[in-house]
Amino acid sequence: MYSILPAVVASIFLAYGLYVVCTKGFTRIGISFLVLCITSAFWQGTWAFLFTLRDPHMAMFVVKFGYLLILFLPTSLYHFLTEICERTAERKYVYTSYAFAAILAIFLLGSDLLVSGYYQYFWGYYPKAGLLHPLHVLQTVIVVNRGLYITYREQQVAELGKRIKLRLCIGAILIYFFAAVDYLCNYGIEFYPPGVLFIAVSLGVMSVAIVRHHLLDPMTVASTVGHEMRTPLTSIRMLAKGMEQFLPTLLEGYRLAVEHGLLAPSIRPDTVKQLSKATNSITQEVDRTTVVIDMMLASAKLDRIDTDAFASHSVVQLVDEALERYPFEQGERAKIYLAVMEDYAFFGSDRLFVFVLFNLLKNSLYALKAASKGEISISTTRSGKFNVLCFTDTGAGIAANVLPHIFDAHYTTKKGAGSGIGLAFCHQVMAVFGGSIRCESMAGEYTRFTLEFPVVAATVQA
Repeated sequence: MYSILPAVVASIFLAYGLYVVCTKGFTRIGISFLVLCITSAFWQGTWAFLFTLRDPHMAMFVVKFGYLLILFLPTSLYHFLTEICERTAERKYVYTSYAFAAILAIFLLGSDLLVSGYYQYFWGYYPKAGLLHPLHVLQTVIVVNRGLYITYREQQVAELGKRIKLRLCIGAILIYFFAAVDYLCNYGIEFYPPGVLFIAVSLGVMSVAIVRHHLLDPMTVASTVGHEMRTPLTSIRMLAKGMEQFLPTLLEGYRLAVEHGLLAPSIRPDTVKQLSKATNSITQEVDRTTVVIDMMLASAKLDRIDTDAFASHSVVQLVDEALERYPFEQGERAKIYLAVMEDYAFFGSDRLFVFVLFNLLKNSLYALKAASKGEISISTTRSGKFNVLCFTDTGAGIAANVLPHIFDAHYTTKKGAGSGIGLAFCHQVMAVFGGSIRCESMAGEYTRFTLEFPVVAATVQA
């Protein structure tokens, strides 16, 4: 739960960096911005993973590994500000700061002087400051303040257009700098690190600067993000499939070598067991992330849907397709039953309808997990004026005071595990189709979504 927000912000920051480099090329400003985005994404992305861990041995490895690029974050910020201000004489100080961060990295990897372990807080593990950690904090204060100073001086003499951009940039970086409050957690002060919130606000300010000055079109960004994220995800999936083919042989070889005394046992049995399941877990996570990206892009483009491309589609065929494509976790598919399935045609987009089903599946599976009970049933029936699809789960149900708001945009009760976009998206899609969606529920008993589609002339026969 605590890892959702930093993971999302890390992905967005990385996507912006990739977009700038892909559209503007590898200029000095583009490269420095990409470095800033990578280090920021690495910081929050690592913490998102760290907060989910329960194994102290793995946590120690992630703490050390995660802090590696964090050491370069203040310098990357300084580097970016130097380049947008075109201060060529400042670069020697930037390179000196990078060198100092590299020295700290050596201490990080080779000793406990920088990070001496971890604290176990209520949200998970967190790095514990070592003897030399204050040097990293001091470097952060010096280089970020130096970067803000040169940016402030530059905006005083810049022409109007550039001055506005620099001022917005200063505001964004000042907000970003407040994320340093997370350092207090390194010294034993227990509170959930709010740095991700400052980063999110900072990104919002930067987005205002970008959009107001027409540097990026929001829909182009969405398309680029989708493309850039899909490419590495596809590569990761292919690598996982390759590992799945050869990893069992390697693990069996290791087991036999240990069994015959040819090799000292250096891997814990539970770690071997985790490795044997790793490739399948990677594939599932990639598939799940790909689905989320597709749904986000579809939601972003919903107000620009070309209804001229709509066609008649079989509802039963698309239900089958959704169940085939959805990235279920182990045992989830067995909890879904198809009841009465009278086929009919609806007029609309097959892709959008599948995403509607994905959202309903995601919510119902969450409800089943929250209640530790229940099943899901899907039924379709034909009628006179409207054809109907009923989607019912017997999970946690929805409280009476929550039910009137579930289709409101950004309304969620999942405490960090949801964005509040899914059901609003479903409502919009059904409206575009000329139909409707409604919900009835009883807390602790069931939730039923009823989707109504206008009857079209070419009804598909069951």
